[in-house]
Amino acid sequence: MSVNRRVKVLQVQSNYNISESDLGEQIIKGLPRQEFEVTAAFLKGKPNENDLRSCAEHSVCFDFDSSQLKGIRRFFSLYRIYRFCREQQFDVVICHRFKPTHIFLLLNLFLTIRRCISVTHGIGDFDKRYRQREVTRWIRPNWSFVGVSESVCDDLVKRCKGLNLHNTCVINNAIDIERAQNIQLERDIAREKLGIPDDAFVIGTIGRLVPVKGHQYLVEASGFLADKYPTLRVVIIGGGREEEVLKAQIRKAGLDNVVILAGWKDDALQYVRALDVFALPSLSEGLPISLLEAMSGSVPTIGSNIPSIRPVIEKIGQLCEPESSTSLASAMEYYLNLSSEELDSTGKKHLEHLQKFYGIDDYRRHYRSLISNA
Repeated sequence: MSVNRRVKVLQVQSNYNISESDLGEQIIKGLPRQEFEVTAAFLKGKPNENDLRSCAEHSVCFDFDSSQLKGIRRFFSLYRIYRFCREQQFDVVICHRFKPTHIFLLLNLFLTIRRCISVTHGIGDFDKRYRQREVTRWIRPNWSFVGVSESVCDDLVKRCKGLNLHNTCVINNAIDIERAQNIQLERDIAREKLGIPDDAFVIGTIGRLVPVKGHQYLVEASGFLADKYPTLRVVIIGGGREEEVLKAQIRKAGLDNVVILAGWKDDALQYVRALDVFALPSLSEGLPISLLEAMSGSVPTIGSNIPSIRPVIEKIGQLCEPESSTSLASAMEYYLNLSSEELDSTGKKHLEHLQKFYGIDDYRRHYRSLISNA
């Protein structure tokens, strides 16, 4: 290869869903254009007129529908991707989640790609036996697997026989702290936009309304505390299929004036300073970005005592047992009894911890090193 030739990198994601905090975009931002030529590819979907575009030098949307990635039709889709890669002669491919990984485990048998990287974002992504078999059968020495937290990495090695400490590593999720802080609204403005009284003690969360996020336990825990702490308000920011279930739970418990379902918000992290405490009672996570974003706003946290959350906050925040509304209520009450000064001090410790261990510069550097060492 010519000394002056840039390294050609292809990054593949399942769906077109670009946001400012997208970690795929952060990988691209860590690859200088004088050294790397990056193409962002998306298997499904394409941008609408007002959607954000990838910061990659090139973008391609295959715009497959789900049926084109299953059964006999998938072979035509695979051939289209194969022809594209053969024409472009990529040196490195980065696959996010299982579907792109599965595709390139197959195509890698016929293409001359120096380094293939698979990024796994959650625990359980390889629970299914056929996924484990695909990795064991098709993995080659030019593959590296990345877990977004120690627990995700451990899960990968445990479940897939073809993975080990030589071809699997941890690159912790991270955020651009400066960007996050720049878009966060001031406390009073954020509360006004969310319809929260200024004198309320607000415990909130941000995330999809799906069972694995544990919102039902947050609602139940609120019921244990509402009478004792009349200023308590619980705010859940996000949308999803559990919305009607949660509304019914709130109505039945008589918590309409306590629990606020704020709905889906663009760039929801701008509202974190409206919160006195951020709670994440999830049953399973990879390494939650919303938790890191709350920490960037100096907001104290509560998180489930699960492997992906425990290491992030165990020395600075409060842990609660998963699927336990009583344990969650105890953690909430701990903060309700702190003074304003103690809350502020705890919030500052969260920010300091975030800056030390989860900054975006280290994240970009780790991926750049992984790619450069191909």
